[in-house]
Formats: sequence, C-alpha cells, structure tokens
Amino acid sequence: MLLVEDDALVVMVAEDALKRGGYAVSVATSGVEAVSALNAPSANFAAVITDIGLGVGPDGWEVARYAREYQADMPIVYMTAESAGEWPTHGVPNSLLVQKPYAPAQLLAAIATLIMDADASRATSEPPCDPPRAGD
Repeated sequence: MLLVEDDALVVMVAEDALKRGGYAVSVATSGVEAVSALNAPSANFAAVITDIGLGVGPDGWEVARYAREYQADMPIVYMTAESAGEWPTHGVPNSLLVQKPYAPAQLLAAIATLIMDADASRATSEPPCDPPRAGD
C-alpha cells in the first residue's frame, strides 16, 4: 500500500490504522516521491491512498492517474479536506474519497472495499481453464 500524504500527523494516524488493518505501508510525502515509488523496480502496491494537495509537484489527482498507468485497476482512495467537490471531474474511475477529518475505520473500509472489488474483477476477467483433454 502506498500512502501519499505531506502532513506528518495524518501520516501517523493513517499509517497506524492501515498497519492495524493488516496492510504493509510505504509512505511518500510528496507527489514526486509517490511517482518515484511507483517507478521503482520492486514496486508492488496493492493500492494507493493519496492526499490531494501535496505542495510542489504532482498533486493527488496526478499521482492517482499515474498509478492507474502503472496498474489499470489499482485501487485509489483520495483523502482531502477541501477538494471533495473536484472528485467527480478529477478523480479516476472506481475510486473512493474520504473527507478529512475522518475516522480511521472509514479509511480502512474504503480501501478494503476497493481491494475486494479489484480482486473480484480480476477473478471474473481471467479466462477459464481449458477442459481436460482425452488422454490427459
């Protein structure tokens, strides 16, 4: 799980909640760090949770679009205090938004929902196994 947040207090709360929920968490404190993490050869993120306003560099909307280029069905959860109204036009499809301030359980519920949906989608889109042939 890639957590992208520039506020240290929010990072502590979100990271703790995600770890308690059983998720491994990598933290990026800027859009530049997030894109770099997604580009790393060892990158293997189950989801991206991103703040929208990240200071200089790519914002959360751009990080999410980049993550979707990396993996088309990457679960994306946006966290924001002020940009919720922009989600319908700037957010990637099949993403969720958690309004700050939020309860840690809200974040966990959002990410769990998207991960389950992505897993279910992958399971139904995989081609069926070939039936056994005579003599096998």
